[in-house]
Parts: sequence; C-alpha cells; structure tokens
Amino acid sequence: MDYKEIYESWLANPYFDEGTKAELLSIKADDKEIKERFYKDLEFGTAGLRGIIGAGTNRMNIYTVRKTTQGLANYIKKQHGESKGVAIAFDSRRMSPEFASEAALCLAANGIKAYLFESLRPTPELSFAVRELGCIAGINITASHNPPEYNGYKVYWEDGAQITPPHDSGIMGEVQAVTDYNDVLTMDKDEAVKAGLCTIIGKDIDDKYISRLKEQVKHPEAIQAMGKDLKIVYTPLHGTGNIPARRILKELGFENVYVVPEQELPDGEFPTVSYPNPEADEAFVLGLKLAKEVDADLVLATDPDADRLGVRVKDKNGEYHNLTGNMSGCLLAEYTISQIKALKGSLPEDGALIKTIVTTNMADAIAKGYGIRLIECLTGFKYIGQQILGFETSGKGTYLFGFEESYGCLIGTHARDKDAIVATMALCEAAAYYKTQGKTLWDAMVDMYDKYGYYKDDVKSISLSGIEGLAKIQSIMETLRSNPPKEIAGLKVMSARDYKKDEIVDIQTSEVRPTGLPSSNVLYYDLTDDAWLCVRPSGTEPKIKFYYGIKGTSMEDADAKSSEVSKALDALIATMV
Repeated sequence: MDYKEIYESWLANPYFDEGTKAELLSIKADDKEIKERFYKDLEFGTAGLRGIIGAGTNRMNIYTVRKTTQGLANYIKKQHGESKGVAIAFDSRRMSPEFASEAALCLAANGIKAYLFESLRPTPELSFAVRELGCIAGINITASHNPPEYNGYKVYWEDGAQITPPHDSGIMGEVQAVTDYNDVLTMDKDEAVKAGLCTIIGKDIDDKYISRLKEQVKHPEAIQAMGKDLKIVYTPLHGTGNIPARRILKELGFENVYVVPEQELPDGEFPTVSYPNPEADEAFVLGLKLAKEVDADLVLATDPDADRLGVRVKDKNGEYHNLTGNMSGCLLAEYTISQIKALKGSLPEDGALIKTIVTTNMADAIAKGYGIRLIECLTGFKYIGQQILGFETSGKGTYLFGFEESYGCLIGTHARDKDAIVATMALCEAAAYYKTQGKTLWDAMVDMYDKYGYYKDDVKSISLSGIEGLAKIQSIMETLRSNPPKEIAGLKVMSARDYKKDEIVDIQTSEVRPTGLPSSNVLYYDLTDDAWLCVRPSGTEPKIKFYYGIKGTSMEDADAKSSEVSKALDALIATMV
C-alpha cells in the first residue's frame, strides 16, 4: 500500500481510537503531512525508536510503541528470556508515562514480567535496574535532549547497555516482522498486576543505585573539609535529575546546592529553553544568573533523562568558563585515574580508558601519560558498555573511565550507559579536592592543557529534516566517500577511514588496512599536526555532523587553528548542501 492507502486504513480500522482518527481527519487536506506520517514505519534503529509524537506509522504513539514491544517480546521468547523480565523507565516528556505503561502491558500480555518504575527516573538508573533485577532487557522512554514534540524508545539488553550486535539486528528483524497492528497483544493493567506480570518498582532500586554511586567517592575528607564552602548551582532542565542529583550531593555533605527554580520541576514542554540540551548556551542562562547572585563555584545542567552533564566553572577572577563534553570528560578522566593511582599506589596493568571515535585526542594523551590502554569505539555509549562486558566475560581488562564528546561519561560499572548523576557527584568532589589545594576546576583544566597540550574540539551540525533531508544527508556522505578532501585549512589528510567499508587508506603509501570496528556510515580523516575530521549522520536526529579537533601550542594558538578549520568546513559544506 502507498501512504494514502495506509492513511485511509487507519481511519477505517476500529483498532485505532477516536482521538487518533480525529487527529488524522484534521490533516486530510494536507497531502505533504499525510505523506510524512505514513510514507514509512518509524524506523527501529540500533538505539530503538525516536520521532515526533502524533498519529501515523512514522510517528511516536501508543500503537507504534505497542508494535515495537511486540517485536521485542517475540525476540525475548526466541532467546528463552521471558522468565527474567524487563525493566521499564521513563522521563518527563509528553506521553512518556503512557508509552511506558503500554510497553509494560504488551510484555505482560506476552507472559513477560515487566518491572515498571512508579515515576520518572534517569536513564542510568534504568541501566542499573536491568542488572540489579537480573532482567533480560530494559526499555527507556525518552528522547533525551530533543525538542518537546519528540519522544523515543530505547532498548537495553541484560548487560545493562543499549542493544549491540547481534541483538540489535535480531530485535529489528522481529519488529519489522510485525506488520499487522491487530496482532499486537495487550492487557488490562490491574489484571497484569494481579497476575504478577507487572510489578511497580521505585525506592528500593533508588537506594541501591545511590549506594553504588557513593562507592566511587575517592576523597570524602575533601568533601568534609569543603562541603560547607563550595557553592553549586544545578538545573535538571525540567527532567529526571532533580531528585537523585540533589539527594547524592546532600548525603555526601555538599551543603550549598542551589537549584534553578524555573527549571526544577518536570515539564515536557521545557518552557525555559527551545530544546533541553546541556550543550547549548541557552540551557545555562538561568543557571548562570543564579550563579552570579550566589557566587557559585560551578554550574551544572543535566539533560531530561540525566545521562549527560553540561558544566560551567568559575575561575579565580570570577569569570565562568564553558567546559565542553570533551573538556569535562578529560577533567573527570584525569581526576578519576590519578586518584585511583594515588590511593592504590599503582594502576592495574590491564587498565583501560575508553572513548568514541569522535572524542578528543586529549584522551589518547591522558592514557599515554598514565601508561594505560586507550580503546576507541564507534559513536554511542553502548559500544563502551560492550567493552566493559568484554572485560567481564574474558576476565581481561579493567575499566577505569569511559566518555564521549556528547557530554556523557561513566565512573564505575554500576551502569552501562552514560551517567550524569555520578558525573555530577564526581565533579563536585573534584571541585572540593582541588579547592583543598587552593585551585579551582578551571585551574585544574589549565594544568591539563599544560601537561598534555592545548587540544580544542568542536562539531558542526547541519539539520536536514524530512524525506528530502534524508536524501541530502546520504548524498553528502557519498560525495565525500567518492571524493575525499586532500586537505582542510592547510592541514593535509594523512589517512582516510571509511567505517562502512571497514578500511583505512594511508594517503601517502596507498596501504589499506581494516578499521577493526563494526560497519557504520562514518568517514574519518587523520590530519597533520594531530588534527582530525569525522563526518557522520546523527543516529538520533535529522542531522549530519562534522566533528573536528586540533592541537595548539597555547590557548590562543588552539583558538586560531580551530577557527581556520571551522571556516574551511563552512566552505566545504556550502558546496554540498
């Protein structure tokens, strides 16, 4: 059937409720909108679903959620994992509680026990709960930092990480095999609870999660010494971080935590920002205003599902500096690894720092400085989780720290996804520790630059939505694939990596070797002077991203080099968009 026929079938099918049909009738004269909603099924990708909320096959609604859950249930049965159950969490977005409930009831109707959180919880706690409860899988209803009209559906496997091969393709296949909405099972919630197929969870998991975070504290004495003096401004950006972040800081002894009142309570409309992204300057407008009023040492912002952390830190002159995800990740890596070494006397011989391919080369320098292994993996924290699982199953390798440029890291192995709650805790601890030495977090950052080099990294995101946008993104990738750049801003391309073809080509010798990583539509160029460029379509938004990094001899030199690369990329992009 074409999109118009599918649209008409939704209007005629008694399976779909009257509210859905009324919404569809309201667009009956808008062929373009009908096409956008029905030209395809909302794609279940390697991270699950993410899309605009509304009626239609290419939208997030209770029917696409049920259909996806039916596919997941079918896969779980084939893996003989139905007795283990599935943990389900949700954030503060529109329809998140409803989608979580629908997923739980579909699982229950398939004889698979659902552990449903009583109210919104952060992503890392869902990852923790999967392992704590011994579940076969987990579902998290969230669209992270996307605008309010979006929601999403992330699937986790029993190791607590988002699904990776072979489970991702296996689940995708089962979801695609569900072609008739009438074949999707569901049941009444009261009956599911009575039958023991739906259990509501909350405080017990909260307490265990917080307890595990506290195990990562390196210097409680520093917190005891500075907890009364350090001033922290925090905003959950209307999301899930408010209660757990404040709880952990309070219980550890941080007495001056100021929460941005306008952004404290959950609100799926995110009324104070255009989109709730801790990478964006607008996310810090209210926090910085409050910080200046109370003379705060640092300002922290977690995204709605509290897996990513944005940071602003004050220097000794009272100026606030933005720490990018690369900067805060490196700061936490340096603190965590250095203090493990200081407290234990040495680092494990098989210790590893893990980063993604679009993350700063400063991570490589840190690993080299401590004599530990640097592991590089594809973009997506699930691949870092996959490495941790490999350490566990093989008995070889010790996880020390892992992070990605998009403001996400994990300290400890209690979860297998980014954890902004533990990052909040650790950054505040680090601030207290450095304060005992008369240093600010900015001083610690400058010390790192002096030690490892002045690395500067950035990203350009080009939004190209809709059918035409998807085609344009693919066109850009193919253009670069067939005609790679020879230089960027005077920096020569030394090697070109094509992760889709699994090959790295040495430009000077023409030698070809494998990337060693799974196939992915990503292009990467190693440049002279420790610079680099990586191009990839976003896995969660209708965007193509150009990541780049340079190394300077000073902050001024790094700024100048980064600016030149930025201009060169603008020119390159203009020829393709």
